[in-house]
Amino acid sequence: SSIGTSGTLAPGTRVFLTCFISLAHMLALYGEKIVINLKPGNAGLLFLYSILLALLLLARLPHYLPCIHNNGGAAEHLQRQKNKFLADFSGTGYIVSPSASCTGFVKNYYPRLFDNSSLHNEVKDTGKRMFEFSAFLTEILKVENVGAELHGKATYHDSCAALRELHIKSGPRRLLSYVRGLELVEMNDVETCCGFGGTFAVKFETISAAMGDQKLVNATNTGANYIISTDMSCLMHLDGIIKQKGLAIQTMHIADVLASGW
Repeated sequence: SSIGTSGTLAPGTRVFLTCFISLAHMLALYGEKIVINLKPGNAGLLFLYSILLALLLLARLPHYLPCIHNNGGAAEHLQRQKNKFLADFSGTGYIVSPSASCTGFVKNYYPRLFDNSSLHNEVKDTGKRMFEFSAFLTEILKVENVGAELHGKATYHDSCAALRELHIKSGPRRLLSYVRGLELVEMNDVETCCGFGGTFAVKFETISAAMGDQKLVNATNTGANYIISTDMSCLMHLDGIIKQKGLAIQTMHIADVLASGW
């Protein structure tokens, strides 16, 4: 299942999940909140339903979840994964991922890695077809109100990949502004990195943890119940600090928020 720009079903759109998405959590979430409460004719809900179908398939085929990053510098492994990604997502349909980091890597760095190769034009085309989840909703489907409901106060974290790689800023906030019962407040230094950065968090643990600490100080100072982002990698990093310190704030991926209250 997939959605065209008119909001009607169109063949070809596929979902690329990421290393940081918990299949068990996402399956439970979408199984409960999408299938049972699916509203026919709502393009946003139909697209979220297509994610559920992809999740059900990928739960049985975990090898369809390759890491596509070069963060660790394993060039030989990366080459195999790049080639697999291109083969799995060949065609003309949209590719949608709940990760600005993965999307940004394909759109901005794949062309460099495949420069002067026989796949160069295919890679450029793949980048044009790939969208981060919230950007696909707002820019392609032209959907901002999906009928979600979540009561409380939230603050939004701009991931470095979303903000700097993909220039995503207002779209997620527009989507969140339509969530019934949710008050969105901005934290101080909202565009500052949370400190994750892939292997940066391992190589420079002390710096990474301090950056995460400061991000959460800014978030909790708003009085927010939730900190929301487009990237599970940032949220995983922050959630570890939250649990370690017993902070009264909860991380949520924007897809979780938009699937709430149906």
